[in-house]
Amino acid sequence: MLLHSVNLWNLAFYAFMVFMATLGLWDVFFGFEENKCSMSYMFEYPEYQKIELPKKLAKRYPAYELYLYGEGSYAEEHKVLPLTGIPVLFLPGNAGSYKQVRSIGSIALRKAEDIDFKYHFDFFSVNFNEELVALYGGSLQKQTKFVHECIKTILKLYKGQEFAPKSVAIIGHSMGGLVARALLTLKNFKHDLINLLVTQATPHVAPVMPLDRFITDFYMTVNNYWILNARQINLTTLSVAGGFRDYQVRSGLTFLPKLSHHTSALSVVSSAVPKTWVSTDHLSIVWCKQLQLTTIRAFFDLIDADTKQITQNPKKKLSVLNHHFIRHPAKHFEENPSIISDLTGTSMWVPVKVSKWTYVAYNESDKIYFTFPLANHRKIYTHVYCQSTMLDTNSWIFGCINSTSMCRQGIDLSWKAELLPTIKFVVDCEFFKKETRSIQLPVTHLFSFGLSSRKVILNTSGLFYNIELLNFGQIYQAFKINVVSKCSGVKEEITSIYKLHIPWSYEDSLTIAQVPSSTEISVKLHIAQPDNDSHVALLKMYTSSDCQYEVTVKTSFSQILGQVVRFHGGALPAYVISSILLAYGGQLYSLFSTGHCLEYATLLDKEAKPYKVDPFVIMVKFLLGYKWFKELWDMLLLPELDAIVLTSQSMCFPLVSLILFLFGTCTAYWGGLLSSTSVRLLSSLWLALKRPSELPKDIKIISPDLPILTIVLILISWTTCGAFAILLTYLYYVFKIVHLQASLTTFKNSQTVNPKHARRSEKKSNHHKDSIVHHLRLSASDAEDSLRMHSTLINLLTWIVLLSMPSLIYWLKNLRYYFKLNPDPCKPLAFILIPTMAILGNTYTTSIKSSKLLKTTSQFPLPLAVGVIAFGSSHLYRVPCFVFIPLLLHALCNFM
Repeated sequence: MLLHSVNLWNLAFYAFMVFMATLGLWDVFFGFEENKCSMSYMFEYPEYQKIELPKKLAKRYPAYELYLYGEGSYAEEHKVLPLTGIPVLFLPGNAGSYKQVRSIGSIALRKAEDIDFKYHFDFFSVNFNEELVALYGGSLQKQTKFVHECIKTILKLYKGQEFAPKSVAIIGHSMGGLVARALLTLKNFKHDLINLLVTQATPHVAPVMPLDRFITDFYMTVNNYWILNARQINLTTLSVAGGFRDYQVRSGLTFLPKLSHHTSALSVVSSAVPKTWVSTDHLSIVWCKQLQLTTIRAFFDLIDADTKQITQNPKKKLSVLNHHFIRHPAKHFEENPSIISDLTGTSMWVPVKVSKWTYVAYNESDKIYFTFPLANHRKIYTHVYCQSTMLDTNSWIFGCINSTSMCRQGIDLSWKAELLPTIKFVVDCEFFKKETRSIQLPVTHLFSFGLSSRKVILNTSGLFYNIELLNFGQIYQAFKINVVSKCSGVKEEITSIYKLHIPWSYEDSLTIAQVPSSTEISVKLHIAQPDNDSHVALLKMYTSSDCQYEVTVKTSFSQILGQVVRFHGGALPAYVISSILLAYGGQLYSLFSTGHCLEYATLLDKEAKPYKVDPFVIMVKFLLGYKWFKELWDMLLLPELDAIVLTSQSMCFPLVSLILFLFGTCTAYWGGLLSSTSVRLLSSLWLALKRPSELPKDIKIISPDLPILTIVLILISWTTCGAFAILLTYLYYVFKIVHLQASLTTFKNSQTVNPKHARRSEKKSNHHKDSIVHHLRLSASDAEDSLRMHSTLINLLTWIVLLSMPSLIYWLKNLRYYFKLNPDPCKPLAFILIPTMAILGNTYTTSIKSSKLLKTTSQFPLPLAVGVIAFGSSHLYRVPCFVFIPLLLHALCNFM
């Protein structure tokens, strides 16, 4: 029915939009590097010792538990409390398990064994019953309060010890990191109970899917507190993101707000972390060996030798985290390194006077000093570059203080070095002019669609180049850079490293290539360039002097679509519902004006136009820039426009609303096709199982059993879960429509199979009989109109049910602990939707086409469709509030 009502051009358009959406989804879910994380293994059997909580606490939180992680002899020894180590508390995230602590706990245990347990960490983990807190925010506050009680319980386990801790370090995965930050908002929480917070793939900025107001209120409370009290918060915080492999939490959401007066927070993507250099998905970030090793090294460097606990010095904590997670100089961390070193001994001194020099190590045991007299090079060159791949942790490069043939003292420049992946044991040095190694490469235009490209050729035989990627700084930009290397006289493979450096955020990524080769690099951003930042993104190339390189950049259209999906995919349900509302309004108006309800697909094509929605949102956003309009807006208690929220997060793509609207209309079309097809299939199944039914002759809006059913469903909503009652109401409504479809099919089949019988009956009948046949024909026509309307309503209601599903899943998962969901985000909606849908299930077009309220009802969906985009694209829980209004008016048309 739906396919016949849409022309081939429109069908081709909807198919094309599916193709475009598929390209974007493919880039998000598959367009990233392979998982290069090494698996972390336990050397002994892991054990989780349950910590006994006070009875009142266990009764108040029956679903939550606290565990101590251990292995082998350590686990056996610590079954007898109290403890003697340094406490670390692991908080799992959405649907996370307390057993996820085992990777970092095991690595920490191995590290403690290496130093004969001079220091060791005790890793605790909270069991949140794998709650879906990213989808249902009603338990976030409860989790926060439980963690507070856990911290107090943990510290009591160390009472009486010589070096008893007064605070704990917290590692929070996903939403666990947000719960840790929320601790500071509790009235009776002492800030000094936490000495360090490390979050892994935690969406700090905003929820991934704002499906209920409890999540958004929780975020607002936490973020506002941290911003308003930034001067008083001395908690050193590190946020680590997973990069593009983590499609569940995009890395842009993990970056803590940068405040000029709050410098104790660091945010970094795992691909930029030294000695890690890999992107992680949402789960592997807790077991990725490279990242966990880096974390544990940092933890051990944070220990104060006097207290045998994590240092209370905020400067040292920040220095350690910068050393391990931001810029690693290939040396062990030193709190107060000696800058000037004495270069004494009987080592050999070898002067080097050439501008380019290479030294290959052959396991010499004697120390050799190579000196580079700068006087020979100052007039010609501006900079010197040296790279060493001998991977020891000693100082290796110095700036000589005196100018004699032998350097007695030197400034240790090793702390200025940067650690990179290495392959061979070689030292290379060269002098160069800066302008010869800094090359500008303007990126291609967004709308070039990859048809054009720009290229630079590196002809000089240098070791290092900076390719400046001009005009690149927005999240909607995406490119493919191809580096082709050609080498002469090289018999073995040489390693080159290409580093994408983003100066305004720590989201660098490395690509290691064996040259000669052709290497493709994907270039896109997690964080847009701030307006007040003038830095330029760089492609740093660590090259071979024996090779020439050709660098080509072109726009990647599929990755641009991927960025649209990555940053705005969560808003798609709002655009789908907006399109359905526009088509629904068109059906109501066609019923008012012509007496018949037109096909959903026809009206979707006619009414779902972006120019009916976007101009209003753009105009309001523009007017909100004026003080008088903003004051009027606030006076009316209207919520903040979602477009302004996106602008504050630097997420405004050009034409993004148009793209999303087209995707939404496409989804609305295929969703309508699916719902109408499902009704037909279910009606066929119904006819196969039951005796065919007739079309209703007497239309009763309120049947005898309807009030009872409505009261029962409302009681279910009140005593259990609102989303559960909404689902039952939806199933009842679908049942009514399937029954109507089956009745119409039976009637049509009887008219087709017995045409002669129908003619004989018509000849014998009198005028009264003719009127009955005429009435049946009207009923069949009205039934078809009603099915068209109901098909649209099913499509609309399906999305409402989907948006309410998370709280239902949460309720079902915790049913053994709580029979009633509290708080319940869907309860108010259920109270209105249940009687409305009960009435609409018995509504036919013939009963409302003469209603005085129908014209007004048909005019409501348009402004409500605008409201869905204006206020629901970043706050999905608001969308049902816009949907139930036309449904309620539609139901009232039966009585007015």
